[in-house]
Amino acid sequence: MPSPLLCIAHRGAMGHVPENTLLAIRTALEMGARAIEVDVYMAHGHLVVIHDNHWEQSLDFENLRTFDAGQGEQIPLLDEVVDEIAGHACLNIEIKDKLAVDHVVNLIRTRISHPDAVWKQKQFLISSFDHRILQRVRELDHRIPIAALGYAMPVDDARYGELLGALAVNPSLEWVDRRFVEDAHTRGLQVFVYTVNTPAALERVYEMGVDGVFTNYPERVLEHYPQPDTSQGWPVYRA
Repeated sequence: MPSPLLCIAHRGAMGHVPENTLLAIRTALEMGARAIEVDVYMAHGHLVVIHDNHWEQSLDFENLRTFDAGQGEQIPLLDEVVDEIAGHACLNIEIKDKLAVDHVVNLIRTRISHPDAVWKQKQFLISSFDHRILQRVRELDHRIPIAALGYAMPVDDARYGELLGALAVNPSLEWVDRRFVEDAHTRGLQVFVYTVNTPAALERVYEMGVDGVFTNYPERVLEHYPQPDTSQGWPVYRA
């Protein structure tokens, strides 16, 4: 049997239905995904799940909430996404906007401290391309797992993730290689690669020894690779 390869549903099952919607999340969960990734902006005082902010100047909050994101789906709030996933999967929140950081951390604290909480702190993962955002998360609550996204191959391999105290580094499929993966593992970091959609790409990164992949098509990973146990939270690297 092959070793586990964590399937992280990228913006939900966005290869099948509108991205970052409750429908995309439900579809990914129905497929069997144990980890979901969504994007978050701060908009009009609310944490909104959406990939970009080109709408910000043209839509007030009421119109944003009624905007058709596709197939009649609305743009959800992060609270609604957390409710939808609760008890079924881990959640990776990619923060796109520095104004959202404190609010995301407060949301997580509120959810895990509720008397009837179904969420565990380690089931949340905050990621960002802006590593200053991750530093701010560390200042607010060092117990919340973080993951450092990267656009291009860094000169010092995965050292940036180690310096941040990250659980994982999330490199691009375009530049990740075996050396980077081995360096990350030496530093005790998980490696989650984005965005891996084809069988050939899956096989290539699997052979490198990566720990998980972000994919628009969760079923393509789930059909061929066993999933790690995520019942207690995001997996940590074990040599």
